[in-house]
Amino acid sequence: MKKIIIIGTGAVAAELTCYIESNNSFLADKIILKGYIDYSENIDKYWRHYNLKMPVLGDIDTYDIIKDDCFIIGISDLNYRNKLINIMKSRGGKFINLIHPTAMVADTATLGEGNIINPYCIIGPKVRIGNFNLFTSQSVVSHDSVIGNNNFFATSLLCGHVKVENDNYFGIRSTVIPEINIGNCNIIQAGMIVDKNIKDNTTVFYRYKEQVLAIPKE
Repeated sequence: MKKIIIIGTGAVAAELTCYIESNNSFLADKIILKGYIDYSENIDKYWRHYNLKMPVLGDIDTYDIIKDDCFIIGISDLNYRNKLINIMKSRGGKFINLIHPTAMVADTATLGEGNIINPYCIIGPKVRIGNFNLFTSQSVVSHDSVIGNNNFFATSLLCGHVKVENDNYFGIRSTVIPEINIGNCNIIQAGMIVDKNIKDNTTVFYRYKEQVLAIPKE
């Protein structure tokens, strides 16, 4: 039985709370959500807004970590995530992978620590995933792909033999075709199809001249 503390109290933390509750309806091995840690200025802004039932246990900088504590990171901003992960690890915080029971993860896939795989994701054969990646619902990573650290995949599709480095954001329904390499700190906007290698610090988006018109039926 795992006892989990979520770092953050915002929208991602609220969704993770729902997924933990859902997990407990699927499996006999329950997850106990002890609560949240966050900075005090976020309590009114987020914790009360989402009506989270479990308590805020303390401040990120001063929370007294005990032996059985396991953490997951409930924040989407990549730079902020990195900052808080480094703070907690420097203080001995232990991070675990959270994989929803509806996700399909191949037996030959390997994962580091602190990854979150939300409902109905697919992680294919021989996929290698590093640390602290977040895959929102229905994301797919196909066979033989390699993922680095601290990437955010928003319902994204990576085809086979794709390589992704660190700190990349993949927008909703973005797709990467097979055998593409993506570097560090890139932003792939929603709906984009990546068909060329990308190095570092690049934003991928297209502009369309076409205007979509809604023509009413007569």
